[in-house]
Amino acid sequence: MDKIEEQAAAFTAEEERYMKRCLSLARKGLGHVAPNPMVGAVLVREGRIVGEGYHRVYGGPHAEVNAIASVSDPSILAECTLYVSLEPCAHHGKTPPCSDLIVRSRIPRVVVACQDSYAEVSGKGIARMRAAGIDVRVGLLEAHARELNKRFFTFHEKRRPYVILKWAQTLDGFIDARRDKDTPIQPLWITNELSRGLVHKWRAEEPAIMVGTGTVEKDNPQLGVRDWHGASPLRVVLDRQGRLDRGARVFDGSLPTVVFTTRADLADGPGLEHVRLESFEGVLPRVLAWLHAHDRQSLIVEGGSQLLASFIAAGLWDEARVFVGNNFFGQGVPAPRLDSVPALEADLGGSNLYIHRNPPVHDLPESLFQV
Repeated sequence: MDKIEEQAAAFTAEEERYMKRCLSLARKGLGHVAPNPMVGAVLVREGRIVGEGYHRVYGGPHAEVNAIASVSDPSILAECTLYVSLEPCAHHGKTPPCSDLIVRSRIPRVVVACQDSYAEVSGKGIARMRAAGIDVRVGLLEAHARELNKRFFTFHEKRRPYVILKWAQTLDGFIDARRDKDTPIQPLWITNELSRGLVHKWRAEEPAIMVGTGTVEKDNPQLGVRDWHGASPLRVVLDRQGRLDRGARVFDGSLPTVVFTTRADLADGPGLEHVRLESFEGVLPRVLAWLHAHDRQSLIVEGGSQLLASFIAAGLWDEARVFVGNNFFGQGVPAPRLDSVPALEADLGGSNLYIHRNPPVHDLPESLFQV
C-alpha cells in the first residue's frame, strides 16, 4: 500500500462528508471555469462548517479564496481544517497562489482530495504548505475528485481534449435512414424531448463540438445551445474538399466556427476560421492537437456515423453517450459499434441512455443524468 492509500484508509466518515461537500460545490463551476479545474473548498472548526466556496468563473477567485473570505471572523482560521478537492495552486496565473494565502491565514491543517497534474502546480502547492509547517494530507476521495475533473486531467496528462462521442440509435441498431443532401427526407427523431434537452445541456458544458461533412449536408445543424442556458461551444467542422454550401447554418456567423479543409481558396469571415491541411491523413490527432493548443479541454462529437467510427477505431475517445430509442428503422445507416459494457444506464422516459468509458470505469456519479 502506497503513502496516499495509507492516508486514505485513515480518513473518517465525517471527513468524507466534508470532502463530498467540496465536490458538490466544485461541480457548480461546470461550464464556467475551463480551462481551469472545478474546485470546491470547505473550512471546518470543531466539527462544524464555518466557511465554504468554489471556483465560480474563469479568471475569478479560486475556491480557497472564496471559502476563506466567507468566514466572518478571520481569527478562527487558525483553528480550522481546510478541505479542498484539488491541490491549492502555487503559481501566479489569473490570481495569486492559493497556497500562499493558506499559509498567511495560519490554517494549521489541510486535507486535499488529489494532487494537481498541471506542471505549474503538480505538488508545489503541497510542498509549500508543508514547508510552512501545515499538516497536509492527500488522498481523501481521490478517485471521485479525478472523475469530477476528468476533462482537466485528460487535457494535461494526455495533451489532448477529453473526447465525448454522442449518438442516438434505434432498437435495431441504425443511426439514420439512408439519405443524402438531395434526398427529401427530414432528420428522423429517434429519441424524445427529454433526451434532446439533455443534449443541449451537454453542449453548454463542453467548449467544442464537432461534426463531419455529411452531417452538415443532411441535417444542416446549428450546433448551439437552444433548450438550455449557457454558452454555446466552438463549432468544429471537417470539410476536406471544401464542398459545403456556405449558406449552411454552421457558417451563419452566430457562433465561432473552425473548419478543417485541404482547400486553400476558402475565405475566413466573421467568426469563421479555416485551418488548411495538406492532406487529411491522421486528421483526428491533428484536430485534437489544435484544440489543445487553443485551450479547449473537451470535445463532444455529434456525427456522423463515419466520423464517430473513426474516433472509435483510433482509440481517441474517453466517453460515449449512446441514446437508444424505442423504435425500428428496418434499414438505414448502421450505428457505430463499441466493444464495451456500459458503465451507466438511465431510463429517459421512452429512451434509454448508455454511458461507455474508455478505459472502462465504474461507480460514476448519477449527477451526469440531471436535466
